[in-house]
Amino acid sequence: MFSHVMIGANDVEAMVAFYDVVLGTLGLAREPVQTADSPAGFIWQRCGQRWPQFALRRPFDGRPATVGNGVQVSFAAVSRQNVVVAWQTALDNGGSDEGELGIRSQYNDDFFAAYCRDPEGNKLCFVHTHDLP
Repeated sequence: MFSHVMIGANDVEAMVAFYDVVLGTLGLAREPVQTADSPAGFIWQRCGQRWPQFALRRPFDGRPATVGNGVQVSFAAVSRQNVVVAWQTALDNGGSDEGELGIRSQYNDDFFAAYCRDPEGNKLCFVHTHDLP
């Protein structure tokens, strides 16, 4: 399993504001001590858990952040209602729809998910299945 996922951001302040509200619906909180100059960027994680982490920052190489073709970051939700809230919160805060709420039986008969893009175009998925932690 992975330790963390990091995405690049061009407008770091706007992206931090977006992820603060969206990831907050999933029980993830941002580490309060980071700044825009922090080498690790901004990090969100579950309260009391160091790993896994979701992070964002300006790219190290100084070039603009771009969207990865075929890249998707998926977040586990504790319930179907939590998927609904996270997805709607993303759409209400500058995200765009990339796939409505529903069962994706091609993955599993209880795979309930919704897809969106963050304000800079990164593809996100919010998913609940009975066997996710």
